[in-house]
Amino acid sequence: MHFNLVFEGGGAKGLVFVGAMKEFERQGHTYGRLLGTSAGAITATLLAAGFSADEMLLQVNEKLPDGSPRFSTFMDVAETIDEADWENSVLLKLFQQIDWPFVPEAAERRMDDYIFKQFMQMKLYRLLFTFLELGGLYAGNAFLEWLREKLDLNGRNLGKATLAEFYEHTGKDLNMVASNITDGDILVLNHRTAPNCPVAWAVRMSMSIPFVWQEVRWRETWGTYHGRDIAGHAIVDGGLNSNFPIRLLISRSLDVVEVMGPHDGTFALGMLIDETKPVPNSDFGRASKNSVALAEMMNLPIVRRVSNLVNTMTNANDKTVMDAYKDGVCRLPAKGYDTTDFGMSDERVAALVAAGEQTMKEFFQTFLAESAS
Repeated sequence: MHFNLVFEGGGAKGLVFVGAMKEFERQGHTYGRLLGTSAGAITATLLAAGFSADEMLLQVNEKLPDGSPRFSTFMDVAETIDEADWENSVLLKLFQQIDWPFVPEAAERRMDDYIFKQFMQMKLYRLLFTFLELGGLYAGNAFLEWLREKLDLNGRNLGKATLAEFYEHTGKDLNMVASNITDGDILVLNHRTAPNCPVAWAVRMSMSIPFVWQEVRWRETWGTYHGRDIAGHAIVDGGLNSNFPIRLLISRSLDVVEVMGPHDGTFALGMLIDETKPVPNSDFGRASKNSVALAEMMNLPIVRRVSNLVNTMTNANDKTVMDAYKDGVCRLPAKGYDTTDFGMSDERVAALVAAGEQTMKEFFQTFLAESAS
């Protein structure tokens, strides 16, 4: 059978999609339109670039020379801070409010700048600065480098392709959801709405989990979004607006058609990460050090309150559509897995992939039986 596919956001839990797609391919099904948020955007992009599920598994299992997962490098602290960012920062302005006794005002300003620049040489301070001023702990450069590298593999040469060039080269209708927090809008990034935006940056924006990765500023060279100038706007994870955007594949409403094009009549299959469904054989190993440290930061009261508020709004946005379309949604297990555990053990990766494979097999047994009746 032929399906349009939508993948939910879920960070490292998105590895379950690899298992689901292994079974999808084994049964001989094919796909047309691809849509995803965050981790779902990564999966959709690799599929659109021609990766099979086995090829994706090979890439996500890539190891560093010390044997650790390459995914663990995605928690990369910024090496430098743009001068414009620190000059306009609230932290610098607060620092400048300190009145140094017996120091002339002109000398005080130079001293403030010198001390602040010295702080910027400290990894811990850069981490704090980007968290407070740029919306996230980590730079996201390592992920961007990884994705560009994969999109260039085997002569694909798509690492620097724009969305328009990607579509022209692959013929795949790839769509990703991101959030414009400057205007409070949802962005549906594809060759129709943002033809000049690089596909790797589109994925980077879609997976920019607030408080985890720095927000992305839309660049003037990327052109307009849907005819609108949004240069300089802050863009983050699409999950803020719709973590499971299946509505975009099933709705025929004018606002959807304007960004997605006409409905093509193809059945939409949604792959949803269900954190209440246990993953068999996953009760071994521990979360990586990066995941534990990040969990402590994400457990700060202010972060927890904002996250809970966002999750409540997002779930409400998507739940109505999911409830009405539940027969077309495959709920993939991910209980006990962290969104940011990119350093999980091989055993836990294998368990998650196997669970995705088995769950998709069971889904199709029911789906195909009901379709035949």
